[in-house]
Amino acid sequence: WEGGLRVSVQWGSLCCGVSGLLLFPPGKPTLYGSVTRRGLSSEGIPDIAASEGFLVQEVTKKSILISCPHENVSTKFLAPYTTFSRIHQKSITCLDISTGGGLGVSTSTDGTMKIWQAANGEIRRLLEGHVYDVNCCRFFPSGLVVLSGGMDAQLKIWSAEDASCVVTFKGHKGGILDTAIVDRGRNVLSCSRDGTARLWDCGKSACLGVIADCGSPVNGIAVATADDSLNLGTPENPPSEREIGTEGKILLLAREDKKLQGVGLQSRQPMFLFVGSDAFNCCTFLSSTYILAGTQDGNIYQLDVRNTSAPIQVIHRSGAPVLSLLPFRDGFIASQGN
Repeated sequence: WEGGLRVSVQWGSLCCGVSGLLLFPPGKPTLYGSVTRRGLSSEGIPDIAASEGFLVQEVTKKSILISCPHENVSTKFLAPYTTFSRIHQKSITCLDISTGGGLGVSTSTDGTMKIWQAANGEIRRLLEGHVYDVNCCRFFPSGLVVLSGGMDAQLKIWSAEDASCVVTFKGHKGGILDTAIVDRGRNVLSCSRDGTARLWDCGKSACLGVIADCGSPVNGIAVATADDSLNLGTPENPPSEREIGTEGKILLLAREDKKLQGVGLQSRQPMFLFVGSDAFNCCTFLSSTYILAGTQDGNIYQLDVRNTSAPIQVIHRSGAPVLSLLPFRDGFIASQGN
C-alpha cells in the first residue's frame, strides 16, 4: 500500500463509535480522516461511512476495504482471527510459535515470560529466572526447548515441558537483544548491547567465540546458509569440534550505529558493511541471497548479499521504527512502532 494508509485504533473500538484514519502520501502533508459505524445489518455486517476524501469500498464481518481516490491508494484492514488478552498484563516485547504450531512463548514489559497453547491461549508454564526484563525468546526446532535473553546479560535455555532452566550462559557485558539458533540447536547465537555477537555450545554451556565485536550495540541478528557463489573467508584458526553446522553460514548484524554487517559464521571474517539512514533494529533472510533490514526511522532495505553497494529497494511506509521482519510466503511481514 504505497500511500501508507492506516487505521489508528483497534478493530473492537469500531463497534461503538469512530475510528481515526491517517494517510501518508510520500513527500506530501499527512491527510486525516475518520470512519464511523452507523449501525448493523440483519446479517451482522457493520454499516460504515468514511469522512470526506476517503471511501469505504467493501465491508464484511472480518474486513474493511478503504480507499483514498485522490491519492489512488487503498488498504484492507483485517479483524484478528482470535485474541488472547489474558496472557500478559502489559506490552508484549517478543513472541514465537513452536514448529508444530502447538505452543507459543512470549515476553512482556510486565516482567514475565510464559508458554501458552496457541489454539486457545491457555497458559502452560511461567519461566522465571531472569533478573530484570527479558528481551527475546524463541523455540528450538524441536518445540520442546526455549532460548531466551535478558537485560541481565544472561542467555538461558528452558524446558517447555516442566519450565526448568537447564542451561545459563554468561559472558556478555550488556543486555542481550536478540538470539539465533544454528541448524538443530547444538550451537546458538546471541547479540548484545555490549556490541558483540557470540556463538555458544549448548552441550558444554560454553562460549565458542566472539563472532563480531562492533563497538556499538547489536540490536538484531539472523543466520542462514549462504549462496554457493559467496566467499565466506577462511578461519584464522581451525574451528572447535564443538562447532556444529557453522560451515557455509552467514550471520547478519543489525547495528545501532546505522550499519548492517555480514560475517562468515565459521571464518569470523567480515563480508560486507552497509550504511543505512538510521539505527538498524532488525534483519532477516528472504533467501540465500536476498536480505531485509529495518531502521529506526522507518526504512526497510532489501539487499543482495552478493552486491551490497546499493539496495535493491527501500520501502518507506511511515517514519515509525521498524521493529521486526518475518518472511511470509512470497513476501514478508513487518511491524512498526506506530
